[in-house]
Amino acid sequence: MKQLTIILIAGLLMTSCGSLDLHPLSDGSSETWNSTPEEIEMSLNGLYKSDFWLKDSDEWTDDWTYRDATTEVTGATINGETTFVKDWWTKTYKAIARTNNILSSISRAAKVLSPDQMNSYSAEARFVRACQYSRLLSHYGNIIYTDSILDIEQALQMKQMDKQEVLQKIYADFDIAATTLKTTVGSGDLKRATKGAALAMKARIALYMGDWATAKTAAKACMDLNVYQLHDNFSNLFLSKTKNSAETVLGFPRSVTLKVTLGDCQNFVTRNSGGWAAKDPSWDLFCAFLCKDGLPIDQSPLFNPRRPFDNRDPRCTATIVEFQTPHLGYIFQPHPDSVTVLKVSDNKYVENKDTRSIAQYASFNGLLWKKGIDGDWLLNSWTVEPDNIIIRFADVLLMYAEAKTALGEIDQSVLDAINKVRARAYGTAYTNTAAYPAVTTTDKTGLTKIIRTERRMEFALEGVRYMDIIRWRLAEKVLNKANYGLLDPADLRTKVVKPGLWFFPQTPVLDADGIADFTPMYSAGLVKQIAVRKFDATRQYLWPIPSNEVLTSHLIQNPNY
Repeated sequence: MKQLTIILIAGLLMTSCGSLDLHPLSDGSSETWNSTPEEIEMSLNGLYKSDFWLKDSDEWTDDWTYRDATTEVTGATINGETTFVKDWWTKTYKAIARTNNILSSISRAAKVLSPDQMNSYSAEARFVRACQYSRLLSHYGNIIYTDSILDIEQALQMKQMDKQEVLQKIYADFDIAATTLKTTVGSGDLKRATKGAALAMKARIALYMGDWATAKTAAKACMDLNVYQLHDNFSNLFLSKTKNSAETVLGFPRSVTLKVTLGDCQNFVTRNSGGWAAKDPSWDLFCAFLCKDGLPIDQSPLFNPRRPFDNRDPRCTATIVEFQTPHLGYIFQPHPDSVTVLKVSDNKYVENKDTRSIAQYASFNGLLWKKGIDGDWLLNSWTVEPDNIIIRFADVLLMYAEAKTALGEIDQSVLDAINKVRARAYGTAYTNTAAYPAVTTTDKTGLTKIIRTERRMEFALEGVRYMDIIRWRLAEKVLNKANYGLLDPADLRTKVVKPGLWFFPQTPVLDADGIADFTPMYSAGLVKQIAVRKFDATRQYLWPIPSNEVLTSHLIQNPNY
């Protein structure tokens, strides 16, 4: 609580150093700052730093494999001392303190601000505050809520607020933002909050909290702005060269020059290209992509386990590197007998470091991420600058479809929303139903499954899957399954390659939730268990409150931590 208290009053502590004058004219202080439009805008700009826009990690999901490692989430070791548990709490409350400080002190500039400026600045701060509280509510559940600056004594008396009360306060901030903020910002302006962003983020937290009616209404209002549209090419959307797409509802630019970049790139790059190929898509994700007839792999006659990339939804090969195709300057082939591979630039064969028969630590399951990864990843010391997309229009469409379906309000608008997303993946208009497997069913159970699968195919590697399996209560199923991969090279040759069973020895069966079962292959000795995931359903659907906050305050820890 001491740490939280410091954070909540930190916005006041903006005094200068090295001088006895507490309010020098050249420096800002808590008593004088936010007295001019320039100062307010500087404060608002500071709310968009990357530390305040945290995203869930795909490492916490069943879409992911990192050799034989697990995380605190997938190993069920998460507790109040876990680093990201403490960091998210601290950084989020720091952002909230700053928004509260802006809102409390903005009246100082009343004489030099127009009413429109006052309303706009306040609405923007409220938007950011609502986003921050949304993150706390969805992950920690039982949180402290304050919309004012607290002194130490006040902060020490704070107790957790009822979840529904917090949610209503979040909605109120988003509503003010949606009513007040601009629909668009100028092309040269800092990318910041808009009316559409407020509506989209309101729909997201409503969806996470199971408030289908609010999610539906907010998503529909965002759609009706007619500002956003799906990017014309799914694969290109995530590349560094694609800036400020019309699909991005809320996102921020990155810049190598300004040292605001996406890091950890080497873990995603092929070993032939100088990377480590250590963090890879799971077989679970690979098997979730439908075939081109719209059926799962265990039902479609189009699926061939020997050639598992053939006849799949285009997002499969846009997300995962297809075998025998060029990627980052080399033909990618993890086959144990492919000890050499073609280097595309000079048309020569070189040692193939992307097969485990050559490199022990090549991908443990033969798969590599492709989504968003191109030659730019090999430059600038493994740092790249794709836009940091917080939420995009495809998510708005699928949230609308999911909320309407959950409410039993299935109509043509629901089918259109899903089909627009799916048709874009096939590079065609959603009305051209002969060119892609259009969704036509109006059965609630069937449509719910389709939407969940669509989300998994569409948002892989975007930090969306974690909260999906949490809110759908699927985490206890998918994260209590082993992560499987290829046998060691000698056994792989003998048991899989020689009998002609490469790549998948069998077609895995998918259950009602679209989750693949690899245990028959494992029991037959045809695949290897590379990691054992664990998830404790008695506690892990919420994160713990950081231990230091519980030990020094009135805060009550979440159950079973």
